[in-house]
Amino acid sequence: MPGKDGALNIDDACTCGRAPCEHVAAVLIELLRLAQLNWGTSRRKKSAGPDLPVRRIAPAARATRPKRPEKISQPAAVAVPPRLFFALLADPSSGAPVLAACYVRMAAKGGQLSLIRVDDVAALLSTPPFPLEAGDRRMIDQYLSLRGAGGGPVTLSGSKGAALLEALLEAGKLVDKGALRALSSTGPERVLKGPPRTGELAWRADINSLTLAWRFAQAPGARDPDASHYIEQVLPTDPPWYVHQDACGVLMVAGGAHGAAALSALVHERITIGGGDAGPVLRQLCRDGRAHALPVPDAAQLSLLKGPPVSTELLLGCAARPASPHAAQGTSMDFYDYAMLVVTRGAQQMSASSEQSPVPPENAPAWIEELLSCNAPVSQALARLGQAGFAAPDDALANSMSVRGALVLPSSAHWLAFAHTILPELQQCGWKVRKMGSYRYDVLAVDDWYSSFEAGSGQAWFDLEIGIIVGGQRIALLPILVKLIQRSPGAFTPAFLARQADDELMMLAVPDGPRVALPWGRIKLILGVLDELYFSACSGAVLRLSPLDAARVAQLAGHAGMRWHGGERLSALEREMHAFDGVTPVAPPATLQASLRHYQREGLSWMQFLRQYNLAGILADDMGLGKTVQTLAHILVEKEAGRLTLPALVVAPTSLMGNWQDEAARFAPGLKVLLLHGAQRHGQLGALAGYDLVLTTYALMSRDEDALRRQRFHLLILDEAQYIKNPRSRAAQTACLLNANHRLCLTGTPLQNHLGELWSQFHFLLPGLLGREPEFNRDFRQPIEQLGDTARNAYLVRRIKPFLLRRTKDVVAKELPPKTTMMRFVELSGMQRDLYETVRVAMDKKVRDAIAERGAARSHIVVLEALLKLRQVCCDPRLLGPERFDADAANSAKLAELLTMLDALLAEGRKVLVFSQFTSMLALIETELAARDIAYVVLTGHTRDRADVVRQFQHGAASVFLISLKAGGVGLNLTAADTVIHYDPWWNPAAEDQASDRAWRIGQDKPVFVYKLIVRDTLEEKIQLLQEKKASMAAAVLDGEFEADGQLSADDLRDIFAPLSAPVAAAPESSGRLPAPG
Repeated sequence: MPGKDGALNIDDACTCGRAPCEHVAAVLIELLRLAQLNWGTSRRKKSAGPDLPVRRIAPAARATRPKRPEKISQPAAVAVPPRLFFALLADPSSGAPVLAACYVRMAAKGGQLSLIRVDDVAALLSTPPFPLEAGDRRMIDQYLSLRGAGGGPVTLSGSKGAALLEALLEAGKLVDKGALRALSSTGPERVLKGPPRTGELAWRADINSLTLAWRFAQAPGARDPDASHYIEQVLPTDPPWYVHQDACGVLMVAGGAHGAAALSALVHERITIGGGDAGPVLRQLCRDGRAHALPVPDAAQLSLLKGPPVSTELLLGCAARPASPHAAQGTSMDFYDYAMLVVTRGAQQMSASSEQSPVPPENAPAWIEELLSCNAPVSQALARLGQAGFAAPDDALANSMSVRGALVLPSSAHWLAFAHTILPELQQCGWKVRKMGSYRYDVLAVDDWYSSFEAGSGQAWFDLEIGIIVGGQRIALLPILVKLIQRSPGAFTPAFLARQADDELMMLAVPDGPRVALPWGRIKLILGVLDELYFSACSGAVLRLSPLDAARVAQLAGHAGMRWHGGERLSALEREMHAFDGVTPVAPPATLQASLRHYQREGLSWMQFLRQYNLAGILADDMGLGKTVQTLAHILVEKEAGRLTLPALVVAPTSLMGNWQDEAARFAPGLKVLLLHGAQRHGQLGALAGYDLVLTTYALMSRDEDALRRQRFHLLILDEAQYIKNPRSRAAQTACLLNANHRLCLTGTPLQNHLGELWSQFHFLLPGLLGREPEFNRDFRQPIEQLGDTARNAYLVRRIKPFLLRRTKDVVAKELPPKTTMMRFVELSGMQRDLYETVRVAMDKKVRDAIAERGAARSHIVVLEALLKLRQVCCDPRLLGPERFDADAANSAKLAELLTMLDALLAEGRKVLVFSQFTSMLALIETELAARDIAYVVLTGHTRDRADVVRQFQHGAASVFLISLKAGGVGLNLTAADTVIHYDPWWNPAAEDQASDRAWRIGQDKPVFVYKLIVRDTLEEKIQLLQEKKASMAAAVLDGEFEADGQLSADDLRDIFAPLSAPVAAAPESSGRLPAPG
């Protein structure tokens, strides 16, 4: 600030406690630099006097002397020299009063006082920043003796604290925290020394609670105007001192300093007791022996503590307790039943604490006994619940419970006893009881258990019903259990069932009916026998079972305390199955004109086993292993045993009619065979009973449905049963309507694209074995095909295993020469490559637009059209038609590759089968073969005499056999061939395998080579990948191996319509140019 002589006075102070110091100098230098102060500029306008001198600055640094400003307006102020004070502050962590050293100084601009706290108090003795007054050093020594080795403020305690406090008060050196806001020109306001006063503990009333506090008491024989005032602070000194309204004095307390310390500790705990919730706190104080030190509340305060009248209500319910977050997916979720005593005080509700004792503590003060007696209804209710067995849950259960303050019983049996006996007594005594919707023990008694077992039509299936009788009414249990398990399969795992004691009770709610309690012992027995049969078709109150499943149910007949209806048939079935010791070998029929191989004899025995037990199944042997001759042997056994009193009907594709006729005539000449064919069949339909074997096609079966349904057959056999893979097709629906004693399917490919095909065939054979189609899709198709559920796949395999017999050639016909399959990749080039890209881009846009407009499910036709055109470009651009491409300029890289291969293969003396989906492609190949003078034959759907072209090839009249995949993929025996070429790939790998096995079958004595021509980076390569997925799915079900997903997904479509990669240099033979004819 400017002095009288115009010089600039600089006043400095720093919390480091040293004066002068380098900190002040550094701040001043930086301030001058940043503000660029030049106080002398305006002054030089009036005179050229010298710069203002600086009277004092820190010796650590010198500041440049600034010029005096032209005019500085300063308020008048009285100079106050720095003085040492001690302030009473509140500790920020505990709130306890502490003492801190500080001093007052004038601010640099004058007129403003500051209270500065001193942290390094010891430095005040060695290098004080201001002159110390008389007595300051003694007070500093006292202060330091209280602080000890630590730093910071000190706690005033004991006799030393009292002595320091009195010295500070006598010297006027004590200020409180309010002094920071009450600085005047003469310094801070001091705390004054007050007179000795008497103190006592009292309860301070808040809105709905009481808090323990100190207050002034009326001294005997004197009147204190502040009596009953609550004291702001009581210091733990000896003797105690109070701080109240800027005064500090000795507080007289009964028991002296020791008693005051104990009472102060109670106050420091901030003991609070609330209305209706004082019991736990007061009981704890009684147990600690401190209750007698508490003041007695006055009448108003006792009324506050007692609160409104208490009422209780018993709440009963059930809640879920989730499994551990580390548990495997699908594991069970446990439930716990609970009771809660709800206490109502006015508008406030809370759960009664299980710690509330019904007995007041020993030696409790009278007012505490009076107060606790208000909680008698709560205590008595808790005591009654304790007598009933209720207790607080253990820590493990409590940590997982969502309901706090709940009480539990040890078991469901205890709950049931409570519900039946104790709960009615409580209600009669006036207890208010509220049952939540989840409460499970409003149950009716089970009078009895029953079971009925009835054979269905032809004894191909059985209906099982298991139930209970409640109040004279029969209640079927199986549908309830089925829905319960299907809804929460994880709740019925073996681990969960093992945890349920037999005498524990399962609470079961009957839809639109009562709730019942069933012993887990009986439920586990039923579930253990039925295993996973809950996936079977549940029709109404019954579960439809196959005879093999029904035999397992027979185990229940002597257990579970049930009364059985229809148990005679069940017992007979049990005896049959008990005596079953595997499939009994059956000798080939004497009239069979063939020697059966070992696996064929096993197949015959298996079919006889199915007939013996009224079952049905699929003979799914590999192509070429003689399914036809095994079936003819089965029919002959029935005829020789006198059981073929009705005809056997064989339904097969048209292409196989001749094969059936030929093999029946060759191997079973004793059978009277009728072929239903042409218009003349109408006159034969009424005479079917006169024949042993009737042959018809799938198309004619549907047309002749009415006549065929009028005739009952002994055997109904579907050859190439994949023809009924669509359950909504006319063929599948008609086949299911025909009447037969026994049914059989023959197919080398029971599963081609998805599991729904398998369901359709078993729906024909054993309705209900795999449930209804929607449930099968939900329980098997989606988990297996989309989620890769290996457990569900394993169960499906177990479910169908007794009814499906499959042998492969590499296992049972090891004498066959090897079959080698090779991929032959072709690169597009030139105009064919450009055309593929053009079509791809156009079709990609068309498909995307269709899906965006109609959705994927309704864009099927557009997608198929796009795929067809891309496949045609890969085969030969001319398949698109002359209007789309200049046929004269057509070059097909794949056709060029095929012709190059044929030249080499025929030169080696090979005989070749060429398969294609497109008859128009076969026509183009014909043209090239004719131009090269290569002998060939052709089989398509238009070929009239199939047997003739087969005979020509087999006998060497042709070296190349061009075959339409659909027309010649089944029913042909072409063992003369040793090479198979698939010109274009098909989505279905089973269809290609069937075609390849026209050559690789029984009778083949040469190694067979299979070539698949694939155009690289195109749709054809994507088809090949999809084939691998479908083949793995079929192997998963038929062979027990597993890899998921054979579906055409959105990702597959994106891959299909992906652009071609950069072209690579083509080999000469794959250039796309057709080699010149011979």
